[in-house]
This record gives sequence, C-alpha cells and structure tokens, in this order.
Amino acid sequence: MTSEELDPQRDYPLASHRPELLRTPTGKRLDEITMEAVLAGEVAAEDLRIAPETLRLQAQIADSVGRPQLGQNFRRAAELTALPDEKVLGFYNALRPRASTKQQLTAIAEELERDYSATLCAQLIREAADVYERRGILAS
Repeated sequence: MTSEELDPQRDYPLASHRPELLRTPTGKRLDEITMEAVLAGEVAAEDLRIAPETLRLQAQIADSVGRPQLGQNFRRAAELTALPDEKVLGFYNALRPRASTKQQLTAIAEELERDYSATLCAQLIREAADVYERRGILAS
C-alpha cells in the first residue's frame, strides 16, 4: 500500500492506471497472473483472491469521491479477507432476521475482534444486533 494520496481522476481504475500498487495476497504483481503462468502451475488459487491492501486502496478512492459508506464497506471487506470462507458464510447466515439471538451476534462480534482483529466488522454486527432487537427480529 502507498502513503501517497490517490487521485480518482488519474488513478482509477487501479488495475489500469496504478497496477504497481496491486499485489495478490501471496505478493504476486498483476502482470505475473497470466495464462502461461497458470498453465505452468505458477499461479495458485490464493493468487486469485483480492488482497486487503487493494480493498483499502479502493476505500481511499471511495472516500475521496464522497462515498464514505462504500469506503467503509471496502474496509470491512479488507478485514474479512483474514477469515476462512466458511466463517464468512456462517456470519452472513447468522445475520439473517430471526436467525440469531442477541447473545449469538454479540459472540460473533467478540470472535471477530479477538481472533481476527476485525473491529469494523464487529462494530457492524453489534449495530445489527441492536437494530434487530429494536425491530423485534432476533431469534428467540
């Protein structure tokens, strides 16, 4: 990631205008992800996932064009990259109305903070638990 301020007019989309800023979670540059590299076995599934740094750069761009909610979504997504897919799906399902109690949602928020340092996601889960409680859509 860069400490430089991104200019959406100049730098977006990042893959086209600033590819040097983007890496896979394993550290490969975008230009290293080629069909030849795939066929040679040099590209693993992890190389095709988005890196949290890329999501944070996208958040910076969203913020700079007056889209703070989108920026927060990108930051939460960056936190979620540390979680196994099964955990993400489990938490997603737990957030369905009437699927979880407030205690269960609070436990998820605590797990996110404790095990993954996902404080923004934990905050969102706690907010959801409070809203669900007010609306009467928690599990019994």
